[in-house]
Amino acid sequence: MSVFPSWVLTLVCADRIGIVAAVSRFLAERGGFITDSQQYADREAGLFFMRVAFEATNDRVADTDTLRADFAPVGSAFTMDWSLTAADHRPRMLIAVSKASHCLADLLHRWQTGTLAIDIMGVVSNHPHMRRITEWHGIPYHELPANGDKAAQEAALLDIFERTRSDYLVLARYMQVLSQEMVERLAGRCINIHHSFLPGFKGARPYHRAYDRGVKLIGATAHFVTADLDEGPIIEQAVERVDHRASADDMIRIGRDIEAQVLARAVGWMADRRVLLNRGKTVVFR
Repeated sequence: MSVFPSWVLTLVCADRIGIVAAVSRFLAERGGFITDSQQYADREAGLFFMRVAFEATNDRVADTDTLRADFAPVGSAFTMDWSLTAADHRPRMLIAVSKASHCLADLLHRWQTGTLAIDIMGVVSNHPHMRRITEWHGIPYHELPANGDKAAQEAALLDIFERTRSDYLVLARYMQVLSQEMVERLAGRCINIHHSFLPGFKGARPYHRAYDRGVKLIGATAHFVTADLDEGPIIEQAVERVDHRASADDMIRIGRDIEAQVLARAVGWMADRRVLLNRGKTVVFR
């Protein structure tokens, strides 16, 4: 393991010659050693995406703020949408859940065992069911029942999100449809797990509808939340084969494992700055 400080640089800009050279030159001039570099050019959209992990080899790479200030002219020259953070930076995430425990329990376990590099700032729910497991992990639990006043409930959720200075809201089987206003407030910062292989079976009761159609593959999808229900840019998906013997309850049971794994991968990639938005899609540097 390296003893030197390290960082992750991500960027999106119009595709043109010289971007990689400019980034490499910037790092070389400061003694930055590249440990991982991935890039993608979307020729149709004319956009270039890049993720670079690098570490210091001498005292010319000083600190994160200095690096950001030094890189700003490069970013301006190429009109980049860029981010530079310390590699050990842990994004702050607020988790929302309803009655189902599998996704929340999986995230809490991965967080507690150190395999998920995030800080969980709290758990919000419209039910009391997940209080015990949440508080057992030493994490604040906020019960916000709808009680017919969805606007007040969402205002309270947003207040918790802002007070905890959370970076992302993770909907871990939170069975509430967010308002357009809230979705717009959290654009690019809200991740949902949907229990089907989108774009198939959007909305409620997807396993039952899959059973009615006799599907042979069921799945789960982690995606960014947008105003259009279950239409946001997809981060990760997985499927499992079923056959004619599987009931709707069997599909639900099998699907729980898929959902937990897919959401954990998506959250982990977000924490590692591997997900970049590309209009209605994503670029995921795995």
